[in-house]
Amino acid sequence: MSSNSSSSKVVTVDEQAFENAGEQAVDEDGFPVVDETPEFEAAVEQETQAKVDANHPDGIADTSEDRIHGVTLEQEERIRAREAELERISAQAELGTQEGRAKRTRDIAAKRSAERRVEFQKRAASVNPIADPERDDPRAELTQEQLAAVNKQSMRLAEKLDGWSRAAIGRRLGEAVVGGKDLTSAVVGVFEELQTAPGTVIPIGKIEDINRKEVCVEGRVEVLWDADSPAIAQVGLIADDSGKTKVTIWEKSDAPWIEEGEQVRIHKAARNWYDGRVSLAVTGWTTIHFPERGRWWE
Repeated sequence: MSSNSSSSKVVTVDEQAFENAGEQAVDEDGFPVVDETPEFEAAVEQETQAKVDANHPDGIADTSEDRIHGVTLEQEERIRAREAELERISAQAELGTQEGRAKRTRDIAAKRSAERRVEFQKRAASVNPIADPERDDPRAELTQEQLAAVNKQSMRLAEKLDGWSRAAIGRRLGEAVVGGKDLTSAVVGVFEELQTAPGTVIPIGKIEDINRKEVCVEGRVEVLWDADSPAIAQVGLIADDSGKTKVTIWEKSDAPWIEEGEQVRIHKAARNWYDGRVSLAVTGWTTIHFPERGRWWE
């Protein structure tokens, strides 16, 4: 006959509670101390979203120091964007204290440019006293009769010289008369000087006499003929009352197309010499205007 030496002890719920109470801290009256700190638990929606974020490739936790702890990637992107916006606003506020800096820079540059121009004119005055910027207007030294004659001739020349004002011509005439020339010689000399000055449209017949690589001319296209090279777009003759010359328009100049009988004004045309004759070339630095072409809004 076998005997069972194992024994079981049944412990009631009250006994378990009493034993657990014995392990708790008690106050001075012998009553157990109850921890009233609330315990926070995630809601079902929060737990679900946490699982989704944890399993999503873009929501995998990153333990690097660059990540913000405890936020999702979407929240972190919003925080980073806000921080960047605040930095931009701060930078704009700092630059705002430099308002007007560009204008001050332009003013300083213009002032220095004027000073360099005056200095250059003073150096030029050592060769030609008329170029001295501090020299008084020579017309102040003329008699009333001479001044009236100079003003009359300056008005006449201003109608013939494109780009020159009556005042500028009058000053040049006054300088020549004060320098000892009679009025007739002064008018002829000033006219020839200003007629061939840089930037002035010169007569085509004067091209050979100009000591510059580039000139400005105006005339009518007499004839155009086929070019003998694919590098040439157009070639022909341009003429005015003083003469005519050959004009070559190179393909690389990307110049506008001209037509026979058309009035054209060519700025910065390059002078070329061939067989002792001068001609003009339209290059990438050249511009062509058409005074008689109608405008689209008219």
